[in-house]
Amino acid sequence: MSEQPIINPETEEPRGVVYVVDDDEGVRDSLQYLLEANQYTVHTFPSAETFLAQFDPHAIAVLVLDVRMPGMSGLQLQEELLARKAALPIVFVTGHGDVSMAVATMKKGAVDFIEKPFSQADLKALVDRLLVQARERAAAAERERMHAALLARLTAREQQVLERIVAGRLNKQIAADLGISIKTVEAHRANIMDKLEANTVADLMRVALRSVAVAEG
Repeated sequence: MSEQPIINPETEEPRGVVYVVDDDEGVRDSLQYLLEANQYTVHTFPSAETFLAQFDPHAIAVLVLDVRMPGMSGLQLQEELLARKAALPIVFVTGHGDVSMAVATMKKGAVDFIEKPFSQADLKALVDRLLVQARERAAAAERERMHAALLARLTAREQQVLERIVAGRLNKQIAADLGISIKTVEAHRANIMDKLEANTVADLMRVALRSVAVAEG
């Protein structure tokens, strides 16, 4: 017996967006019915090329992708998404998969791999988990944008002072490094705190160290 939807579509919001890319119309229709019955918003594509031409790279979504298709294969689409830095969680669906293929796709960023025939419950569980990850990635990206916007407020001199604060230099050492007075360092420090919306030195260090980690990563 097939699993029944656990959400009433008349009262609940969609769970999230799922892209389905498969050259088999029957498979696309089946996946769309299955996922929409469980309250996902589903967009289907008959080929990797049509998907690339239409998908939103900023959408919080999961890609359910067939491995073997005419033209661009699922594996080639994965490579293209990686090249475009599209952080889209992928579930590879195939009837021809093997262990080495699964390992290769996982190493390149695919999050999971499921073979036909698969159960509705297994696929739904995968999509649910990956949508959580997609939301977490989106939230992290938004935090990075906020950090970058804050840091962009600093003048070149304030950035020099901040670098030395992060390095643990004292005000008098920063003054000597930059050939300015201690009072000027203190003024720059106050401006930095204000522009980075830091109430304490600990807040300042968190923002600054986060920016260093992002730059190095």
